[in-house]
Amino acid sequence: MSVVVPRQRCRGWRSSSTAMTRLMLGRTLERICKGVLLLCLLHFLIMMILYFDVYTQRFDLFSRFNNGRNGSRNNVSGPAGSGHHYYYYNLSRPNATLASYLATGEQLVPSVQPETNQTPSPKPLPPCPEIPLGLVGRLLIEFSSQMTMERVQKENPNVTDGGRYTPPDCRPRWKVAIIIPFRHRENHLKYWLHYLHPILRRQKIDYGIYIINQLGEDTFNRAKLLNVGYTEALKDAEYDCFIFSDVDLIPMDDRNLYHCYDQPRHFAIAMDKFGFRLPYAGYFGGVSGLSKKQFLKINGFPNEYWGWGGEDDDIYNRITLNGMKVSRPDVRIGRYRMIKHERDKHNEPNPQRFNKIQNTKNTMKKDGISSLTYRLVQVKKYPLYTNISVEIGKPPPRPFKG
Repeated sequence: MSVVVPRQRCRGWRSSSTAMTRLMLGRTLERICKGVLLLCLLHFLIMMILYFDVYTQRFDLFSRFNNGRNGSRNNVSGPAGSGHHYYYYNLSRPNATLASYLATGEQLVPSVQPETNQTPSPKPLPPCPEIPLGLVGRLLIEFSSQMTMERVQKENPNVTDGGRYTPPDCRPRWKVAIIIPFRHRENHLKYWLHYLHPILRRQKIDYGIYIINQLGEDTFNRAKLLNVGYTEALKDAEYDCFIFSDVDLIPMDDRNLYHCYDQPRHFAIAMDKFGFRLPYAGYFGGVSGLSKKQFLKINGFPNEYWGWGGEDDDIYNRITLNGMKVSRPDVRIGRYRMIKHERDKHNEPNPQRFNKIQNTKNTMKKDGISSLTYRLVQVKKYPLYTNISVEIGKPPPRPFKG
């Protein structure tokens, strides 16, 4: 038996479900509208805040600008340089808007600070690099062109009186005195200054050049003149490194750095007159360098080597006997050219040099910088070097052989 549902009851169910759907949709739309309204209200509040902020900054900018102009006008007391202060602003910055300028108004308005006579202290210089960047390496050395002091001086405008130079852009590790024993070698000195000043400047060295001139025509004494140079250079500046160089030796590579090392340094290890080879293992002649501490440790150089030869071997003995070793550059870098010349008068080979070299251990404590005597005659500063003229005495009479 089948059940018949009345049509009116079905219609009631349909109408009630439709009403529920419409009610839910309406509530959803109401919530959406309220959310949109809240977002609009929040957006409006943010815009108002930004507007008033920009307006305030703009008002502050122009008020400061006007106050600055009025203040400068009140200080006018004469022509240019006597009170006028005009401020100009560059408003032509690419891709900028007025708002961006207004937002950075604090940067546009110059700060007014009381004028003082104090100058800002310079920034400390960085230390000079161990290997300077301006070195060129192997150099072409020749002595055929005519050389004058005027030319050398023009080539080195940054060298000050006395042959002094300090790097302007960094702080050197060493303060170096370069000491040259000298007599009657004016032409050699021109070439030496011509080549060495540019090399030393590229090496970023704080240095001074001292020519120790032996007056008179008595027997030449190279090592004693070097002791004099050490003593006189310290009167001029607080040097802590000393380079002792013959005036006729020119380095062929600027990577052969003229400063002091942990051990006494022999620079001229490969001269052209020796076929660019070290003549023997104990050779310490030509160009050498010692720190102040190393120099005092060996009591300086011997004073009793009159004439040519022997003093450099004595110095080598002093170094090894005091527990130090000689350091040397690479043979490809320590190359030197010698200016050819005849042997100087009154600088003949010393016949006693071999006996003296064998007795270094017994003589080095009493013969050296501690026993140095000389008479200072003149100190004169030239544009490229300091000349120190001295009298160092005469050699003792040789024992008579009968």
